[in-house]
Amino acid sequence: MYKSLIVLAFLSTALSGCLQNDGQRALAGAAAGAVVAGATGVDPLTGALIGGAGGALCNQAGVGACNN
Repeated sequence: MYKSLIVLAFLSTALSGCLQNDGQRALAGAAAGAVVAGATGVDPLTGALIGGAGGALCNQAGVGACNN
């Protein structure tokens, strides 16, 4: 299960990197996280929380795709 969560966090952060601000990235990350979690058998709410956090914080973490 933890491996799925790590993959989920990575994918949601990557998918949410092309937007303009932290709020947009958080929403996209949450949506992507919920979809990926549902597809991999993880609770979608957990996926949304991880994806939203990853999207909101990817700019501060220095992920190149998130720097505007």
